[in-house]
Amino acid sequence: MAAAPNSKHVFHLKDSEPFFRSDYGSMQRAFVDSFPILKGRNMSMKRLILEGKGIREPHWHANTPELTYCLKGSALVNITDTHSKFSSFTVSEGQMFYVDSGSLHHIENVSDTEPAEFIICFRSEKPEDFSLGASFGAMTHAVLGNTWNVPTEALDHVNLSTEDRHIIPRNGPVEYPKFHSEKDPHKFDAEGTAPNLKGEVVEVHQAKQSFWPALTQLAMYSIRVEDKGMREPHWHPITAEMGYVHEGMARMTILDPDGSTDTYTLKPGDTYYIPPAYPHQIEVLPEGGDHIHFCIFFDQPMPQDIGFKSTIVGVPHETMASTLGISRQEVDKLEGTDGTPLVVKRVNSVDPVKDWTE
Repeated sequence: MAAAPNSKHVFHLKDSEPFFRSDYGSMQRAFVDSFPILKGRNMSMKRLILEGKGIREPHWHANTPELTYCLKGSALVNITDTHSKFSSFTVSEGQMFYVDSGSLHHIENVSDTEPAEFIICFRSEKPEDFSLGASFGAMTHAVLGNTWNVPTEALDHVNLSTEDRHIIPRNGPVEYPKFHSEKDPHKFDAEGTAPNLKGEVVEVHQAKQSFWPALTQLAMYSIRVEDKGMREPHWHPITAEMGYVHEGMARMTILDPDGSTDTYTLKPGDTYYIPPAYPHQIEVLPEGGDHIHFCIFFDQPMPQDIGFKSTIVGVPHETMASTLGISRQEVDKLEGTDGTPLVVKRVNSVDPVKDWTE
């Protein structure tokens, strides 16, 4: 099975040029301008690195919520929602947080020396950001003085600008607000809870609305598949999928409506996009080790799927025989299910990779 040297469904996020970089961190993004398949699809992704003392400056998104997964390190997250509802909590590796569109928030590395890494998914092909600092810069000192009940002279030494700074340094110790609490509805311990599905070759942790009520527009599955397993061919009705490869190497095949297929390889740091209802599958490649770990984001809070294995039960065997061009007796030997296995055990060897996706 050959893999496409280039694929419209794949973007090498970790290898891409950061759109912002400083001594305190960097940001890379898979937006529609660099990943054209996202046009009109209402999904995108960022990779955020905060070095020691780095702060993703206070900001909000005008046209999208965000769903963030912590890959490494620990960070303080502060959120201001409407009606002056304040939240403060920390996230560490394997934990997540969700922020509504328009809510002010910042992410602050609590370590002075160790980096923190995050994958952030948005419900827009091109998120629009406003930084708190830039919004201050749009106002005069008199307006700000009136807002905070101080004379204009008290702000004369403040140099304001409407430019985003993206990542700023923390100059003192981490400050935890009085309302700080680790039990916060914006936070979800994805890897700290029992897996929703665990088998011989798979472990799945689901961050979806039924387990995390705060989610209204996005969801995420943390999926680990051993090399003896394979994500069965399937599709997601009304749901798009955007995944990030954390560990291992994999191969995916997707069918487009015009009948063309796209088979591509994935390595750590890659992201991919699959439109709603497009059939696809994922398999582990031995070149990447004995397993894969994917963070798979969805544009619905309760993603659903239909797998090939269930079609053996749902489609009459005579119809399936005509579909496959085989006898009814041969169809009877095919294993079906009325459940949702997600991952099946591989009984055949992996097709060799002829070309790696560039």
